[in-house]
Amino acid sequence: MSNRILASILCGILFGIGLVVSDMVNPARVLAFLDVGGNWDPSLAFVMGGALIPSSIAYAIKRSRSRPALDTQFHVPTSRSIDTRLVLGAALFGLGWGLVGLCPGPAIASLVTGRWETALFAVAMLAGMFAYRIVQSGQSTQLQLR
Repeated sequence: MSNRILASILCGILFGIGLVVSDMVNPARVLAFLDVGGNWDPSLAFVMGGALIPSSIAYAIKRSRSRPALDTQFHVPTSRSIDTRLVLGAALFGLGWGLVGLCPGPAIASLVTGRWETALFAVAMLAGMFAYRIVQSGQSTQLQLR
């Protein structure tokens, strides 16, 4: 196994552990954070704020290096445009997060709990990703035919 793949697996495991330790795999906690008019739970704001610390350190390290230790280049988004795909994707993300209290990272991390609701969410998420790929490949084909 390459060092890059091993590092990716270890980072994913560390991220999942962080989600479990902070209880962000608990949909009730997320929904309580979103319930600003009721029994609001601000703990998610502290988790998000705390995530800024390692993120800031990572960006500082990136500025001082020409490439990452285990890859040939940094993979940082460069687009600054707000388009329909971004707005619709953000709306779908927010809708799913607000309805069930899960987003992709916590959903995958909480699969180990064996809860059927989480498994259903993960299956629906994968189906949506698959459907998006089919639609996108169809649009690419249509664009090439014109």
